[in-house]
Amino acid sequence: MTDGSSRVIYAALTGNLLVALAKYVAAALSGSSAMLTEAIHSTSDCINQLLLLIGVRRGRLPSDSTHRFGYGMEIYFWTFVVAVLVLLAGGAYSIYRGASELAAPHPIESPELSLAILFVSALFEGGSFRVGYKQYQKVVAAHSIPGQRITLIQFIKLSKDPSLYESLLEDGAALAGLAVAAVGVVGSAYLGIMRADGAASVLIGMILVANGIAILVATRSLVAGEAVAPPVLRDLWSAVRGIPGRAGSPILRHCTSDRSAFSLR
Repeated sequence: MTDGSSRVIYAALTGNLLVALAKYVAAALSGSSAMLTEAIHSTSDCINQLLLLIGVRRGRLPSDSTHRFGYGMEIYFWTFVVAVLVLLAGGAYSIYRGASELAAPHPIESPELSLAILFVSALFEGGSFRVGYKQYQKVVAAHSIPGQRITLIQFIKLSKDPSLYESLLEDGAALAGLAVAAVGVVGSAYLGIMRADGAASVLIGMILVANGIAILVATRSLVAGEAVAPPVLRDLWSAVRGIPGRAGSPILRHCTSDRSAFSLR
C-alpha cells in the first residue's frame, strides 16, 4: 500500500482514540445508551486501524521461499477480518444495547456534555475523513479519463487499496452515527421522547452492520484475485504501447480487442 494510504490510517487512528476516550467519559456521566454505543463504535474503529496497520506492515514483507510473490495479499485478509469480527460484531452489540434501552428507557443526565462531546467528535472524524478524501481525489486524478468523473462509490468498487476505502467508509459511517446519536440525545433529553436514545443506538448498530457488509463485498473480490482496475489497465496499456517492438504483443492485442474493459460504467 502507498505511504498516502498509511497516512490515512494513522490520521483515522489518532482521531478515533481521542474520540473514544471522550465518548466513554460522556457515557459514564450521562448514562446515555447512544453515547455508549458511539464509544463502542469508536473503539471498534481503533481496532480496525490497528488491524489494517498489521496488514499494511505484513504486506510489505519481501518475498521468500514460501511466498515467491511477497505478502501483498495479506492486507485483503486483514480487511476481511475487520469487517467480520469488528464491524459486524460491534454492530450486533450496539443493536442489543439499543434494544435493551428501548425495553427499559431511562432519562439522560448532562445532555449538554453529551452534545458537546458529539460536536468535538464530529470535528475529529471530519478531519480524518478529509485526509482520506483528499487521498481518494489524488488517486482518482492519477488514473481518471479527461471528462469522465469517478464517483466515490465507483472508486470503492474499483479500488485495490482496502486501507483507503475502508477508512473512507468507516469515517463516513462514524459521522452518520454521530448525527444519529445527537438526534437521540436531543429527542430523549429535550423533547421527552424517552425511547429516542435507545432507537438511536439501534440505528447506529445498523449503520455499523451495513458498513461491515459494504467492506465485505468490496474485499471479497480482492481476496478471490480480482483483476487490476480498468483505469490502471488503461495506463499500463498506454505505457507498453509506447515501447518499441511491443505493438504486436499478445497482451496489447487482447487489450485492443476489448476496449469496453476501460469503461467505468
